[in-house]
Amino acid sequence: MAIEGRIAILGGGNMGSALVKGLIAGGAAAAGQIVVAEKLAAQAEKLRQELGVTVVDQPAAVGAVDTLIVAVKPQDFDPAVSSLAGALHPEALVITLAAGVTLGRLAGLLPACPHLVRAMPNTPALVGQGVTALAPAAGLPDSLLERAKAVFAAVGQVVTTKEALMDAVTGLSGSGPGYAFLFMEALIDAGVAVGLDRPTARTLAVGTVAGAAQLIMQSGQHPAALKDMVTSPAGTTITGLKVLERGGLRGLVMEAVAAATARSREMGG
Repeated sequence: MAIEGRIAILGGGNMGSALVKGLIAGGAAAAGQIVVAEKLAAQAEKLRQELGVTVVDQPAAVGAVDTLIVAVKPQDFDPAVSSLAGALHPEALVITLAAGVTLGRLAGLLPACPHLVRAMPNTPALVGQGVTALAPAAGLPDSLLERAKAVFAAVGQVVTTKEALMDAVTGLSGSGPGYAFLFMEALIDAGVAVGLDRPTARTLAVGTVAGAAQLIMQSGQHPAALKDMVTSPAGTTITGLKVLERGGLRGLVMEAVAAATARSREMGG
């Protein structure tokens, strides 16, 4: 879906720049449609040179836009958004990426702008493999929800959910890459411990996890069914799985997601 109108992104860091790259590379938007507010001079120049977008040094300078994406850190959120309160068109679509920032808080900063969406992408969006959950405000027109979906489809998969579940989304998929990275690091170290050199262990571990994820997605089968396929009676896999079960891997993962969810709620006040 091609996105019409002018698009502003507040914050040209990792996620903001990933969105710009995805939108342009996928043809959802042209560089001439996009303006980025980025205060760091080096990053601003990089965006200009590599992506050809307009870059300004403060949010208030983005001008009139049809879609506003707020990708600043939570501590910078209120001043960045409030500086646009009198400048945004009431029909503009406003999307927030800041963890813990509720639609209610966003509405309080932009009382004249009712078309709001809360989004939680994750870091694989940096390579176009992210997954983003969207929670639209009540009454958001379908056309604007489709526009929000198109923004994040440029960097991966998109799902929609209720705002009440966004903290759970944060605990699972927002923080999830960290859990996956830790697991892969452990696999690499385990390979080294049993005699593999580190580069070989890295290739085997990362490729195994990435391939397993692709197998789940492409086959459509439940992970348990695929696990059973590779688990032979009295074989090596069941022996390893027995150790993981004895150590409580499932319970630890569930506790980690619950703890991250609770922390997201705390951050949102």
